[in-house]
Amino acid sequence: MTFLLYLTGMLFIAAIASFVASPLFLASPLPESERAADLELLRWEKQKTDAYAAIKEAEFDLQMGKLTQEDYQLLRDKYEARALEALAQLDRMREPALG
Repeated sequence: MTFLLYLTGMLFIAAIASFVASPLFLASPLPESERAADLELLRWEKQKTDAYAAIKEAEFDLQMGKLTQEDYQLLRDKYEARALEALAQLDRMREPALG
């Protein structure tokens, strides 16, 4: 009886392990062009997110008195340009997928 319980437990563990690991073995790798496009998309998304975060941080620093209005405006212009560049690139990359 103990042997059957042990065997059932091992089969249960093996079934769970194979279920969890199956995507690793069944997923087909992306072609190089799709992988490069995904990396480029992620790069532009990161630039956009970083620019938004920098603008929010500059606004906070202005409110805390750490930045002058002129310094804040310089930083805001710089990071707005980066965000707009990223948004334009993202729109250009996503446009063929929508059409």
